[in-house]
Amino acid sequence: MGNAGFCDNIDKLIDLDNNVKSLEIHIAYTISWKDSEKLFERYPFEDEIRNLINYVKSRYTLDMLRDDRVVRAYRDFFWKLGIDPTKTRPASEALVRRALRDQFPCINPVVDAGNIASAYTMVPIGMYDLDRVSLPLTIKFSQGGEKFKPIGGGEEVLEKDIPILVDSKGTVMHIYPHRDSMETCVTENTTKIVTIAAGVPGVEREVVMRAASIVVELLQKIGWSSCNLIIYKD
Repeated sequence: MGNAGFCDNIDKLIDLDNNVKSLEIHIAYTISWKDSEKLFERYPFEDEIRNLINYVKSRYTLDMLRDDRVVRAYRDFFWKLGIDPTKTRPASEALVRRALRDQFPCINPVVDAGNIASAYTMVPIGMYDLDRVSLPLTIKFSQGGEKFKPIGGGEEVLEKDIPILVDSKGTVMHIYPHRDSMETCVTENTTKIVTIAAGVPGVEREVVMRAASIVVELLQKIGWSSCNLIIYKD
């Protein structure tokens, strides 16, 4: 299927299973692809990261961060899942904490676009290589026994009732909303991706949609195109 075909059927790309809707999660997503090979004299998001750090420092301190409304929403969701967010931080909060210390991870420009958007909005963002998955995708509860291969860790066997993103072959791509699999992650060779902004109760639709939109804008700067539509599902 070509890029145009993906856009034509984008509304059917991801389904939220009825059972997982009890968590009141909601997502915004779109498809992007490498349209041209741009050569850069320097890292392309150097200015964007500097501006992001200045923005974060103007708005937050480490002490006040936990009281931010969006940070609170993701922390509350983690507690609901049985995860201590003071030990396992929501990815977006972890990025902002690094920015407050004048640090920001540079992995590759595509992944970095997602991280920059996540830090601006506090919304966790997942990006997945569409050439490494079997469509369609589903967010559902684990049945127990599924194997998950997280980035930076060894293979795990999942317990029951964990919210996960899987492809049609059952590959666990993501544990919602904070851990991604190395099996479907973006690499330097990736040319087609789905970007998912992960919403939870207490985070408005507009915030989640904006997170996905910022990713699209940043990807355009490095020679990527995207569908002219961001899909929202709850």
